[in-house]
Amino acid sequence: MAIAKAERLMNLALCLLGTRRPLSKRELRESIEAYLEAGSDDSFNRMFERDKDDLRELGLVIETVENLDGEVGYMARRDSNRLPAITLDAEEAAALGLAAKVWQQARLAGAASGALQKLRAAGLPEDVDPYEAHGALEPRIPVHEAAFEPLMLACRDRRPVVFDYRKANAAHPEPRHVEPWALECWRGHWYLAGYDRDRGAERVFRLSRITGKVRSRGTRFTVPVPDVVTVRETVASWAGESADRSALIRLRTGAGYPLRAKATSVRELGDGWDELEIPYGHGLDAWLVEFGPDVVVLEPAELRADVLDRLRAVAKG
Repeated sequence: MAIAKAERLMNLALCLLGTRRPLSKRELRESIEAYLEAGSDDSFNRMFERDKDDLRELGLVIETVENLDGEVGYMARRDSNRLPAITLDAEEAAALGLAAKVWQQARLAGAASGALQKLRAAGLPEDVDPYEAHGALEPRIPVHEAAFEPLMLACRDRRPVVFDYRKANAAHPEPRHVEPWALECWRGHWYLAGYDRDRGAERVFRLSRITGKVRSRGTRFTVPVPDVVTVRETVASWAGESADRSALIRLRTGAGYPLRAKATSVRELGDGWDELEIPYGHGLDAWLVEFGPDVVVLEPAELRADVLDRLRAVAKG
């Protein structure tokens, strides 16, 4: 079925690109074997409209022209469907090759491989092999969550989704109805930004907390997608990156290096513990819970209470 449709789309595209005048539906039906085999006019019309929409979705510019008799014709002008020549210098080609190397898993591996072949033709130096190790650091974007691929496709296709999500302070997951906008990798974790229909507001979801399958919904977005979705800034603010207060915690010696990197002061207490002063902002309680028994919150009292509430919820779950 997939091969037959791909062949039909290719034949339609060739007809529209090869003609010098608009072709009517009747002429296109007589020119393409798959359309001749359609059982009825209604069947052909549905097939043709779907194929035309699919070609436009793939980027083909199809013009609709009405002649003096009122008959509608279709064509795809070559000058409207020709991309300008792409020229890259050695540094630009090498940078793009390195970026393609990052994606070495899931559905993106094939696309990255194909992109590298085009980069070779566009000027990627032969002595630059993006798949060969050239140093101690290898660029990778880890994708371990099963939700990544369906959410990536939903963001691309602008399709609302439903998934079960467990908040850090919740014992059980609950369904969320989301219009997905963008995915962002931040400090080794993937996050989804989108519009939460149930709460009527923008929300950020950590993919590792999505349980079960991501289900698509055949409806349209109800709110416009922002021109720039600053997922990284939103997540950073939730994790206390933009904090204007301080918190005092006790941290086990040799543990919690991300917390130590954020600390404004560190004091050794002895007996295997250190005292740290760290920036305090929205979401810090959820982050501290991830360090388990290695962290004890000293002050402020509200942060200590929030951390204890989250730990009790995890224990009950």
